[in-house]
Amino acid sequence: MNYWLMKSEPDTFGIHDLIKRPAQTEHWDGVRNYQARNMMRDAMKIGDQVFFYHSNCDEPGIVGIMQVARESYPDFTAFDPDDKHFDPKSNPDKPTWYMVDVKFVRALSRNISLRELKLKTELADLALLRRGNRLSIMPINAKEWEFILSLE
Repeated sequence: MNYWLMKSEPDTFGIHDLIKRPAQTEHWDGVRNYQARNMMRDAMKIGDQVFFYHSNCDEPGIVGIMQVARESYPDFTAFDPDDKHFDPKSNPDKPTWYMVDVKFVRALSRNISLRELKLKTELADLALLRRGNRLSIMPINAKEWEFILSLE
């Protein structure tokens, strides 16, 4: 099993939006970074565990846990000219962008804030904390996963 962290702005799609979806499952669309796309397309597997991270808000941090419910498939929002994630270079015969489906597992008992994570020497190698890292999807190793859960 792999572990991941996926970022979303709570005003756009937050953990409470995921909870309200049918079967508490939703596609994770709109990723337009090749490195993040490759992780979704090539490495994410059904059952992988994912931290849901609220970004670009008053208190960014890890707010819940999801799991991958469906492996990668073409991101259909790239084909829709009326969608904000439209990409005219992508087409159904040769898609550029992919997405996975995620399923809500549970909310954390509290927001484990970015500020708090930065203070933990045990997380010195955490991709989220690397200077200049702005990826919306990143791997988490098992040791980091367990340590972060211990903060709850």
